[in-house]
Amino acid sequence: MVDFKALETFLCVATLGSFRAAAQKLNTTQPAISQRIAQLEREIGVELLQRDRRATLPTPSGRQMMVYAEKLIALRSEMLAALGERSAMRGVLRLGVAETIVHTWLPQLIKRVNQAYPNLSLEIEVDITPNLRARLLAQEIELAFLIGPLPASTIRNRTLCHYPVGFLASPALGLGTEMLSVHDLAKFPIITFPRKTQPYENVRSLFNRPEIPPIRLHASASLATVIHMAIEGLGIAVIPTAIVENELADRRLQLLSTDLQIAPLTFSASWLASPDTVAIERVAELASQLAQAGRIVDVPRQARH
Repeated sequence: MVDFKALETFLCVATLGSFRAAAQKLNTTQPAISQRIAQLEREIGVELLQRDRRATLPTPSGRQMMVYAEKLIALRSEMLAALGERSAMRGVLRLGVAETIVHTWLPQLIKRVNQAYPNLSLEIEVDITPNLRARLLAQEIELAFLIGPLPASTIRNRTLCHYPVGFLASPALGLGTEMLSVHDLAKFPIITFPRKTQPYENVRSLFNRPEIPPIRLHASASLATVIHMAIEGLGIAVIPTAIVENELADRRLQLLSTDLQIAPLTFSASWLASPDTVAIERVAELASQLAQAGRIVDVPRQARH
């Protein structure tokens, strides 16, 4: 009798076009993948995959098999979702996360997942949005919390939250509470997200004016480093204010008043469309609940004291 593990393995190989890639995704070995496929082909009685040096492709029978396998797996997912059995959600979910989320509600999400689905493990990797998008498309991760939504027909998106971006500095810089112009801010080093990210380009474009000398723009992939540099008075940080609420409360940082406008960062949960996405969608739903509960609707433009 054909089992679901064999069907999932077959779909994985057929989609990725490689036994090696399927083994990496399913966290097993190539011989184990080959054994499952061979057993499935014996049970079905036809060759499902055509193997050559460059790629592994489904045969005509394999393409037909993919249609039925996707339907069966989707029906199983629908059944599990309808029954709502917590223990039915099991295995490992590979999750990619932008660092802003790490500094806000990710710890609460991990607790909620542990409580709701005790047999589901999260394998978490933190990276910048361009890398997370590439890893999602390569199926190296299954769910990503990143700056989005991602414009691809194969990707499903769910908006999580919008985080305003502010100009933050140590009170030791003596910038006070007055409204600061772009010329005032350009006198100091600007510290923000890493290169090749949307926030970095947004900041760079603000100061890319002919009447302003080239600014010192420091980029870091570590928001913890950006925050620390700002606290030490090494420059003005341009980051979401949601991640420095404690530093603002104890006055290690202050929110500067400025007439510059930066678009809020929109974060989304993104995943590849596939027959079996119940666990992914359940975790995305929990993330949405937490993000919406803790979202910042508005940030005053006056400095906090």
